[in-house]
Amino acid sequence: MSIKTSTLSDGGIGLIEVSGSLVGGDETVELRQAIAGFVEREYSKLLIDLSNVTYLNSTAIGVLVSGQTTYSRHGWMIKLCGLNKSIQNIFVITKLTLVFDVYDTRAEAIKSFT
Repeated sequence: MSIKTSTLSDGGIGLIEVSGSLVGGDETVELRQAIAGFVEREYSKLLIDLSNVTYLNSTAIGVLVSGQTTYSRHGWMIKLCGLNKSIQNIFVITKLTLVFDVYDTRAEAIKSFT
């Protein structure tokens, strides 16, 4: 499990790349801290790339929803991309597709910020 943060020059977008499983341990703490770091630096656009995530549980979903709530309160945007089929199914069943803007590719998500 790893979390990598960076910024994209086109439009001041914060990027969090997650890989492995998000199951409620140190990795979810890292994800929460990564999101908080972009809030502190006032990045109004955040893209979380889940292309390399194999599994996530309710704790990880809670971290994502918490981040979305924080961003929404500021009038900012979080977008997700690269969800595999099983994670997409979780998002559809739990109606999280109504909470998050979800894109198949990073390029589509970046383009949607404009």
